[in-house]
Amino acid sequence: MKTLLLKSLCFLIAGILIGVMPVQAQVQQSITIRGRVIDKKDKQAIIGASVIELDNNNRTVTGVSTDIDGNFAIKISKPTNQISVSFIGYKTFLTKAINDRRVINVQLEANTGQLVEVSITGNRTVNNGTGLNIDARNSTMASATINAKDLEELAVTSIDQALAGRLPGVDFGATSGDPGAGMSIRIRGTASITGSAEPLIVLDGMPYETEIPKDFNFGTADDVGYAQLLNISPSDIKDITVLKDAASTAVWGSKAANGVLLINTKRGAMGSPVVTYNFKGTMAHQPKSIPMLNGNSYATLIPEEIMNATGAPLDFLGNNGQNKAFQYDPSDAFYYYNYGQNTNWIDLITRTGYTQDHNISMSGGGEKARYYTSFGYLNQIGTTLGTDLGRITTKINLDYTVSSRLRFRTDLTYTHVNNTLNYDNSLRTVAYNKMPNMSPYLFDEYGHITGAYFSPESNIQGKYPDTYNPLALANTGLSHLTGERITPKFNIQYDIIPSLLVSTVDLQFDINNTKSKTFLPQVATGRPSTENTVNRASDADGDSYNVQSKVNLIYTPSLGEKSTFQGLLSFQTEDTKTASYSEATANTASANLQDASSPGLNSLGLSSSNSESRNFGVLTQGQYVYLDRYIISLNARLDGNSKFGPNHRYGIFPGVAGRWRISGEPFMKKLTFLNELSLRVSYGEAGQAPSGSYYGTYSPLSWTYNGQASVVPNKVELTNLKWQTVVGKNIGFNLGMFNSRVKVDMEVYQNTTKDMFFDGLNIATIAGYSNIGLNIGTLENNGWELGINTIPIKTRNWVIGFDFNIAQNANKLTSVSDFYPRESVIGVPGLGKFKSFLLLGNPFGSFYGFKYDGVYKDKEATVATDENGKQIADANGNKIYMRYNYPLVNYVFQPGDAKYEDINHDGNIDYRDLVYLGNGVPKFTGGFGPNITFRGNLKISAFFSYRWGYQVINAVKISTTNMYTVNNQSTAVLRRWRNPGDVTDIPRALYQAGYNWLGSDRYVEDGSFVKLSSVTVRYNLPKTLLQRVKLSNASFYVTGQNLLTLTKYTGQNPDVSTSGDNTPFSFPTDSGLTPPAITYTLGLTVGF
Repeated sequence: MKTLLLKSLCFLIAGILIGVMPVQAQVQQSITIRGRVIDKKDKQAIIGASVIELDNNNRTVTGVSTDIDGNFAIKISKPTNQISVSFIGYKTFLTKAINDRRVINVQLEANTGQLVEVSITGNRTVNNGTGLNIDARNSTMASATINAKDLEELAVTSIDQALAGRLPGVDFGATSGDPGAGMSIRIRGTASITGSAEPLIVLDGMPYETEIPKDFNFGTADDVGYAQLLNISPSDIKDITVLKDAASTAVWGSKAANGVLLINTKRGAMGSPVVTYNFKGTMAHQPKSIPMLNGNSYATLIPEEIMNATGAPLDFLGNNGQNKAFQYDPSDAFYYYNYGQNTNWIDLITRTGYTQDHNISMSGGGEKARYYTSFGYLNQIGTTLGTDLGRITTKINLDYTVSSRLRFRTDLTYTHVNNTLNYDNSLRTVAYNKMPNMSPYLFDEYGHITGAYFSPESNIQGKYPDTYNPLALANTGLSHLTGERITPKFNIQYDIIPSLLVSTVDLQFDINNTKSKTFLPQVATGRPSTENTVNRASDADGDSYNVQSKVNLIYTPSLGEKSTFQGLLSFQTEDTKTASYSEATANTASANLQDASSPGLNSLGLSSSNSESRNFGVLTQGQYVYLDRYIISLNARLDGNSKFGPNHRYGIFPGVAGRWRISGEPFMKKLTFLNELSLRVSYGEAGQAPSGSYYGTYSPLSWTYNGQASVVPNKVELTNLKWQTVVGKNIGFNLGMFNSRVKVDMEVYQNTTKDMFFDGLNIATIAGYSNIGLNIGTLENNGWELGINTIPIKTRNWVIGFDFNIAQNANKLTSVSDFYPRESVIGVPGLGKFKSFLLLGNPFGSFYGFKYDGVYKDKEATVATDENGKQIADANGNKIYMRYNYPLVNYVFQPGDAKYEDINHDGNIDYRDLVYLGNGVPKFTGGFGPNITFRGNLKISAFFSYRWGYQVINAVKISTTNMYTVNNQSTAVLRRWRNPGDVTDIPRALYQAGYNWLGSDRYVEDGSFVKLSSVTVRYNLPKTLLQRVKLSNASFYVTGQNLLTLTKYTGQNPDVSTSGDNTPFSFPTDSGLTPPAITYTLGLTVGF
């Protein structure tokens, strides 16, 4: 037995030894080779070069890639094998047999051979940002995408300024031409009756918003004027996609009901490091200003105004001596020189602006790691004195493949913004109105100019804030916004089951701080040092902290050749905290003490606020494709939001969409010219949360109660407030012909907003509150969009393309609560005012007023007439003269007064004569333009944008032609009525009397325009020259923007919009803000 066991043990040991010997022999042969791969010319490391072991038959045994320093380490199975080293753009290096070598350093030589052009056709994918990558041919979304490369020559501080007219169905309106000002963005019209109507911004797959407390003091900006896209450098953007139908926006939850702008930034790619430097230098000037009266004409007008109103000439010694401004007595040197000038105030506060924009980026990577990093610096000097913008941006995007199943991605973005504005955003309006005979600088009593600003305590025009020295305020007043924002983001992707089930985890932190600082020195107002308008300082600090997470499970089973399926289950959370603090003081001891914490005679108050909200969402989404022709997408989202009460805190919002690729049907095969013919339909619901929480918050009293500080509730608890829901229906059509040289995309839609929020419904104060928020009605938006992209000419040397898009949107109110006000003003709107009605079936943005019918040339013309034009007489046969608003006012119109149409011919101009004057919603918006490329080096492009069929209220015209005050007026008043019999369109001058400037179509103008938005000429240096100077690419270009505007509008800029909160009573008004500048840009791009 022992012998048998011993034999068995010997055989076992022998077997193990026999089995191990070949392994030991193999291990003994295996060796590790180390080395470094560099460029032969510049000796720089080559990242991601392929290092491969080849056997004697040139078959690949194993391989590795070089790291960020060009180093590699590879285990070789046999010393007789060879190593091959290769990289794109370099000649392949092949060693001899390795033998005893353990270190092999390689210098790769650039491949300078002639490149052969190869055409590669691939499938573009679209991403709605949730995680599913869908072939663009199979997309069921109503969306539009633009490559940021097409916009890189434009001199813009935020990308929205470059998008106007380029995306069908997206209407961009300018809020101001000052540095840092944003755009008003509307996707498929207005979807809300109150609150913001701006779309959700999604950056690299996560929402990106400027969460600033609603009560934060922006100084002279506002939360729309302070552009949230300002924090994203245009140079870092890869592409922008707009999601328009509810079926696609619903996946983004409660903040996406107004549409979604998806922005993808650039990322690293495999290859050696590529360093790119971009420079843009821009000069800017404003369009021609409105011509105003000079000092002499103004000095003639004002006494005439007073004479017409009072019947007596101007008393030069009256009005506490302030009328001496029109006496021009050389013996009174102070008044003679300080009020004897011809000052063009608009010219004084207008200058040539300039911008310098630098951006340097580096990208590259290998099989394991890829990176993109950039640094940007922008300095913009505005065309209005006292405005500028400085911005520093940095971005790092890193992608790292840990293993075949695990991938890691991290992004880090930091932005610092300094934005200087005018202390008073009506600076240009005051400059238009300021008396032109007044000197900007002080003359002493001897007639000598002192160099100090002339800011009298008051004059005939009044005192601050109604009037002031615009030049003094522009140079000495301060309104400064500083913003700092850092956004780190982390993403992990893990293949739970390779090619079947993938999980992704996203975590984003968004830390945002905004500071506002204002200061108003005494020299700008001239007021006594005891008033709180002197040396007035304010500081405000707003902070927000946002944390978002997203966990996705993506399921992609293999269903055979005929079918494909993608499924998604996503869990999303968002927590936001905001805090703000502000303080204000006045009468500091010196204009150099500009901080609100400096001791002053008057403390104007302290305030603070805090808020916190939380969102939770669960999304399920799937797409099924059969025979590459029949596509259906389904999604449903559960949203929970802390701003609702317990009864309606959660909402479920479904979506369904389908696509039929008609061109894929067998009966269409004979139409070989047809690349794509598809029909799409979608239905979706997108929920929206209110701006404030359902429960009553508390505010401190600004006074004491029984000697004690107190707090009071300031809002009614709204337990039953429901989700505002946008129900969207969309039909789409896609056509591609002639190898996609002709593409046509068309959409027809209807969006219905149900249970609309309104925050300010008035209620009886007996309840303890003055207003309440409710769900009050239904709003409907209907429209269509058409986009056409063509390449009519494509030869070896020439490529000529032409793009065109057009869109139309119309809205109407279909139901509304009885508690909602029906008109913006009770009765007649008054001087310079217009009226809005909330009528079922009527569109938002509509306004009403009187019909202007010229000027009463004489007394006989003021007699009332019937519908046949016959004069009206009373029972005694006496003529009835036209009156205004009888019996409340009973003003009788006189010769030279404005004439308004008596719609009902009752001889009385009152609310019964109000008529519809226009609407601020354009009937058509869009853009078009050619692009020409010659031999791949010379590129010429132009783009025109347009908004057509809408009306603008010219508020500048109202203030510069009313001749009602002592403000300066435009040269249009030179043709005013002066004597009986004068036939003109401008009424007589009448100081503080009459009704010559009621809200009427005299001030309503057609805002339609076609603007030459940009013209660019770009030249790319040829490759032969680049090789000589050792550059990978280099180009320079010249761009002109806003060069020409074709319009009938008489103001400086017809492209105005309603800013701030959206209400049914809002309409576009030109208030004389800084217009968009005409710019000329010289740009340079160099790649190393």
